[in-house]
Amino acid sequence: MPRIQLTPAEHYPFVTEIQIYISHVNQGGHLDNAQLLALVSEARVRFFKSLGYFEAGVEGTLIVVGDIVAQYKSEGYHGETMRVEMAAADFNKYGFDLQFRMSEKATSRDVALGKIGIVFIRPENRKVTPIPTAFLTRVEQLSGTSSAPANC
Repeated sequence: MPRIQLTPAEHYPFVTEIQIYISHVNQGGHLDNAQLLALVSEARVRFFKSLGYFEAGVEGTLIVVGDIVAQYKSEGYHGETMRVEMAAADFNKYGFDLQFRMSEKATSRDVALGKIGIVFIRPENRKVTPIPTAFLTRVEQLSGTSSAPANC
C-alpha cells in the first residue's frame, strides 16, 4: 500500500504548544495514534478560539470534522512539548482544510503532518451551509492573505 504523502503549507499563521502527558503514550512508549488526534483536536479548538469562536458558535453555524489525515514523521515521547502549527487552506463553498504540522519544540524534530476537513452546518437542521463571510474575513486577517474561494 502506498504511503500518504503530504506537502507542508508554506506558512502556518497559527501556533500553539501542547505537552505530551503519560496518558498520551501507548505501550510502545511513544505518542499513541488516537492521542495524536486528541492533541490535534485541542489545537483545532485553540485555532478557532484565536479567531474569537467556539466550535459550537461560528457566526451562527457549527463546525464538524468531515475527515482527517495524518502522516507520521517521527515518534513523540512523554514530557516533550509539541509545537502545533495550523493554516487554513483549500477553501470550498462549505468548508476548508485546516493543515497542521506538529514538531517537538526543543529540537524542531517533525512528528506529524496532516489536515482536517472542516465543514460548516446549520444547528437547526444539521445541513451543510456556506462558510460565514465574517469567518473568512478573520481567517484572512490571521493569515495576511485572501483565502476566500471564488464560489463562496
